[in-house]
Amino acid sequence: MSFRVVRVIDGDTFHVAPTWSTQGKTGDRVRIADVNAPELPSVAGLSAMHKLETLIGGRIVDLYTRAVDPYGRLVADVYLNGQNVTHLL
Repeated sequence: MSFRVVRVIDGDTFHVAPTWSTQGKTGDRVRIADVNAPELPSVAGLSAMHKLETLIGGRIVDLYTRAVDPYGRLVADVYLNGQNVTHLL
């Protein structure tokens, strides 16, 4: 299913909203499956967040949910234009 990325939180987590939403509201939090980015506010964490923001910020992505983690985030395979974001990172 397609969603718009409305906010990148860190190097492996972001918020999405349905593509039909015109309100720009944040919806579910998504953690990219098989990615473990460095934590903020480390320099490496900031770099990872910037990379993810540049790659998917404001764009439409397809999500294939694997699970929900203990923090309530969807753990999903994320695709941008048919390419797996995990591989692009």
